[in-house]
Amino acid sequence: MSKKLMSNKSSSHKWVITLGAVFMAITGYAQDDSDTSGSILVDEGLTVHEARTLDDLLESIRERRDVENLAHQQRIEAFERQVADQENLFKEAEDELAAAKLRTTDLETTISNNDATIADRQQELDQKLGSLRELFGVIQQVAGETRGTFLGSVVSAEIPDRDIFLNNLAQKMGTAMELASVDEMNDMWSLMLEHIIATGEVTRFTGQVLANEGGKKETDLVRVGAFNLVSEKGYVNYDFNTYQITDLSRQPSGEFTNTAKSLHRANPGKVVPFAIDPTRGSILSLETERATFGEMVGSPFGGIADGKCWLPFCDGQGGMVGSIIIMVGIVGVVLAVWRMVVLFFVRQKVNAQRQDFDNPRDDNPLGKLLQVYTENKDVDSETLQLKIGEAILHEMPALTRNISLVQVISVVAPLMGLLGTVIGMIQTFQAITLFGTGDPKIMAGGISTALMTTVLGLCVAIPTVLLHALTSQFSRSVIHVLDEQSEGLIAEHAESKGTPVREVTKQSD
Repeated sequence: MSKKLMSNKSSSHKWVITLGAVFMAITGYAQDDSDTSGSILVDEGLTVHEARTLDDLLESIRERRDVENLAHQQRIEAFERQVADQENLFKEAEDELAAAKLRTTDLETTISNNDATIADRQQELDQKLGSLRELFGVIQQVAGETRGTFLGSVVSAEIPDRDIFLNNLAQKMGTAMELASVDEMNDMWSLMLEHIIATGEVTRFTGQVLANEGGKKETDLVRVGAFNLVSEKGYVNYDFNTYQITDLSRQPSGEFTNTAKSLHRANPGKVVPFAIDPTRGSILSLETERATFGEMVGSPFGGIADGKCWLPFCDGQGGMVGSIIIMVGIVGVVLAVWRMVVLFFVRQKVNAQRQDFDNPRDDNPLGKLLQVYTENKDVDSETLQLKIGEAILHEMPALTRNISLVQVISVVAPLMGLLGTVIGMIQTFQAITLFGTGDPKIMAGGISTALMTTVLGLCVAIPTVLLHALTSQFSRSVIHVLDEQSEGLIAEHAESKGTPVREVTKQSD
């Protein structure tokens, strides 16, 4: 009995220790996680009391177990409700899928029926149109080609916006859904006929011209068929990209610009010569890019002002050699003209002196010669001849001054031109060596230098040769008068002294 009692006590102690351990664990867990489990148990209606005895602890455990069972049961019921809701949602989704499949089937059937209807209607349309379908393509092609012709014609400068109707007509025919009306075809035919007539007319109209300095201005223009537009200043250009009338950056050479100005000033019905550009401005653009005479020769101080060189006319195509040739030519021409003017007046004075032979003046060579004769009338014929010869020799430098220099310039100028030609060819071959012959513009600089210096040399040589010949002729004419008069004076003096002329001649020889 005592053993049994001891065993019961030991069992009781074990249970007490076990419950204490469980209580301590639960209490520690509750302390560590008081924000979660404690709140859950409180939410479930459990009131937490501090256990002071084992019975209180046992009662607390039982209450906790009941509360947890209740919470578990509630969670199970909530999960079962969610499962039921998900089954309802799944069933609804299945129903929607079935309805969508049914609608898809109906739509596919509708599409198939519509395709069949469209094919039937298209076949019916083709049957009704028949050969008229070709008319769509013909009108569209003709409208497109005519529109391009209008846009690329100078006539559009006077008659603009003709392409809008043709563009709309071509787009309409491109849809192939509606035939062109008779009025539309008549309008297209009228536009084509109007253009054909306009290309053969010379008309005057007022147009907006885009100036080089900016801005547009109203200008009186003359259109020459489908070729050119002319203003009072010369040619103007019609830009086929912007469809605007613009001033040329520079007018072509005078031989063409003068014809344009004459045409603009001409009265209606008057026939005047005019230079036509049949390439719609291509040749005219090339003419404006051609170097002018001033650009080829250069300007007196252009290169010096720009700092390119230090000689006049060195900014031309001839370069430094061309500049030297021009300056030498100017010097030669000035000398020749100056000597011709001087000799002309000298000859006039000599001729006047010949008319007044008895009154010698010292303002001309013949007068000085007569003064020598007057001062030496008493000497013998030989001495007189020497005195007169000395006087003639004294006048010779003044009569032949700088004439030989003009001759030298006429000879040196073409040689300098040849020098420039050689220099230009050297530059050309250097360019070929560096860049090859693919681009002719690279070689153009050297070739232009070679040709321009040759031209300048010849342009200097030809007039200086002529001027030298004229100047020499003027000088020789005066010298011839002096020789003639000196021989006459010697002969007259010999006769007056009784000495035959032939003896005087022998003595002089």
